[in-house]
Amino acid sequence: MIRVLVADDEDLVRVALASLLGLEIDLEVVALAADGESALAAAVALRPDVAVVDAVMPGLDGFAVAAELTRVLPGCAVVVLTGQGRPPHPQRALAGGAKGLVPKGAPAGALADVIRKVHGGGRYVDPAIAAHALLPPRCPLTPQELEVLRQAEYDTPVTEVARRMRLSVGTVRNYLSAAVGKLDATGRRDAFATAHDNGWL
Repeated sequence: MIRVLVADDEDLVRVALASLLGLEIDLEVVALAADGESALAAAVALRPDVAVVDAVMPGLDGFAVAAELTRVLPGCAVVVLTGQGRPPHPQRALAGGAKGLVPKGAPAGALADVIRKVHGGGRYVDPAIAAHALLPPRCPLTPQELEVLRQAEYDTPVTEVARRMRLSVGTVRNYLSAAVGKLDATGRRDAFATAHDNGWL
């Protein structure tokens, strides 16, 4: 019998998942939790074989729970349920300790199969989530911000960029500042590297 913990901050989802998984003859739901901290406490106390956790919960999210359980209870495999339209980056999730990534809309039978797979030592990433990860991230910069960043590269003086693009120095500075902010970069060099690495330049 595979002992399962289910954690989700939505009561209806949590109870429905537990009920559906309980119908499987080889699965036993041994604990329910409404947030990440409760999930960790229940897992440490009850030592389930598999924890099924929502990616987005109050306090610790599903990936933080996966990372912590990997550290304190390595025998417990973690399956993270992801919301629709916002799949996480699979490499980051799996590197953090999650063994499975399943969308919330997946059939209960499919989730049960994933639980069995990760309990047996395997890993599973939903094909749609994996396909999304292969696509380049959407560029948050406007065409003008991208072009200024391209012209500026790492160390090209702002005055030279302004001359090349026939813009005022102030306008070039504004575009560069916007690009750095949107990319959460530490400066122009970092912004250029981020844009380049993501294939936007």
